[in-house]
Amino acid sequence: MEVATRIYAINLDRSTDRWHALSQQGKEHHLELVRVPGIDGTQIPPTNRVDFDELAFRRNNGRTILPGEYGCYRSHLKALAAFLESGEPLGIIVEDDIQLQPDLVDRVEAAFNALAGADVIKLFNHRVVWFKRSVRTALGDEIGRAAHGPLGSAACYAVTRAGAAKLSTALLQMEYPWDIALERGWANKTAVYASKQNLTTVRRQGSTIASRSVYKGTKFPWWRRLGTYARRTAETLRRINFALQARHH
Repeated sequence: MEVATRIYAINLDRSTDRWHALSQQGKEHHLELVRVPGIDGTQIPPTNRVDFDELAFRRNNGRTILPGEYGCYRSHLKALAAFLESGEPLGIIVEDDIQLQPDLVDRVEAAFNALAGADVIKLFNHRVVWFKRSVRTALGDEIGRAAHGPLGSAACYAVTRAGAAKLSTALLQMEYPWDIALERGWANKTAVYASKQNLTTVRRQGSTIASRSVYKGTKFPWWRRLGTYARRTAETLRRINFALQARHH
């Protein structure tokens, strides 16, 4: 019997309201959810952070890390591990502020059927600019790569077993926030694609990581970010090349 694609939902123990809302959606839409207890980065002292390259993070991002970002990163690795342990061929990873759509699984499976060789497909993005389409799925979604980024958000993406194994190894050490690290297929040697149209939405709730003002407060002065600007320029060129190399069917 064919195994239905399951949704692995990251949820902090303190966010009981979010899990209640998400699990209710799953029941209403007949989607199978697996709760992945999130890691609360605020409860982990900086000296206890594992597999975190602080110097690389500062160089790459031009700021210090937020505790919630560390927890988010480890939580996504935990979700990938849970998916790999299941033995299933395809999984969907979501954060708990996602608004699930009843046709999400069908559209994900159609996307991977249309694009052989894809390891990861991002299903929700804040922005998609200079998009190069690889395929249009049987359900009408456009899948490809964007030459301008970052796309923003790792709130919802689908991954194959091969893709999860690659990400779990290549991204074990944290040097970027998870959403940025995920889409750097040119660096993590993973065939990462994105849907031009968001396959789901995000409920408007406060971030469990930090507010915009807190993010802004972590940034270094402009003169300390000159090296970061140079790295971002190089990343832009790599991203463009990666987009141009996207498979076309």
